[in-house]
Amino acid sequence: MTTPFDSIARYYACLWSDTARGIEQRSQVWREIDRVFQTGENILDLGCGTGDDALHMVQRGIRVTAIDASEQMVEVALSRGIDARQLAIEHLDTLRGPFDGALSNFGALNCVSDLAALDDGLARLISPGGALAICVLSRFSWRESLRYAARLDFRKAVRRWSGHTTWRGMDIYYRGAPQMRRSFERHFRLIRRVSIGAGDHQLYIFQRRAA
Repeated sequence: MTTPFDSIARYYACLWSDTARGIEQRSQVWREIDRVFQTGENILDLGCGTGDDALHMVQRGIRVTAIDASEQMVEVALSRGIDARQLAIEHLDTLRGPFDGALSNFGALNCVSDLAALDDGLARLISPGGALAICVLSRFSWRESLRYAARLDFRKAVRRWSGHTTWRGMDIYYRGAPQMRRSFERHFRLIRRVSIGAGDHQLYIFQRRAA
């Protein structure tokens, strides 16, 4: 099954990772996750893309299992030495744990319609006490709204406000902090929320509750 990300996999670094915004925001995320994921741990990377975050963790002595729905993204990650496989986040039931924690960075979960359905699957895979770090596109981003409004592109200026839009035929969901907390509250406790890129993204750090 192809995804819209297949067509941009080879150019993803130019489109995001190597841009000033991408470097700034990824550095912010890394400063946070480096506090919760430690050398020697086994971490699951959900929606790994081309493997930037996985490579960063591997270089810190962390074992990473990476998944992504895009075959082309996975091919790039594999070429960089990442243990990656093609698998949609909605199919976590095919994975075997346990993992010491999990990461999903830069909006992979914005592409998932039902986050609450992931709660049981992630709880099965992550050991009690383990961290779950989720970075998603915010429900509101004044920086994005102002940028598009200045271009008189008012449709894009307000596209997040309804909580749903489409991108290349794919449904994208924007959620606020209360909805994010509720989606995982059965098995995970929210530790903190960090604004990334002046609110462009929000990083949520959860901890797996005791079994």
